[in-house]
Amino acid sequence: MASKDKESRLAQMSYWEEQLNQQLARLAEQGISSEKIAKDTEIKKIRAKIRETRGRLAVIEEKEKKREEMAKAKAEKAAKPKEPKKKKKQEEEEEAESKRQQKKKKKKEKKNKD
Repeated sequence: MASKDKESRLAQMSYWEEQLNQQLARLAEQGISSEKIAKDTEIKKIRAKIRETRGRLAVIEEKEKKREEMAKAKAEKAAKPKEPKKKKKQEEEEEAESKRQQKKKKKKEKKNKD
């Protein structure tokens, strides 16, 4: 989506700022007081759009920062030497025998004694 793009949001920001300046100039030309200008609905709408766009730009910048951090972490992880993984069978052999295997051994030993 283009609206999620930083460049398009910057273009929107400049558009809304230009609209605000034009509206302010138009109202000032008509001789309206600054108090009434602040209460003008068009001015409020435009300022709201500017605030919204600034918020979206902040989120976009945070995401870019996070992407950079993730890329850096990924590069560091790739630079680290890998440790060989042990296979499950090797791990099981290293651990104690299971109860079933212990019972089988006892049974065989008993049989051999008799």
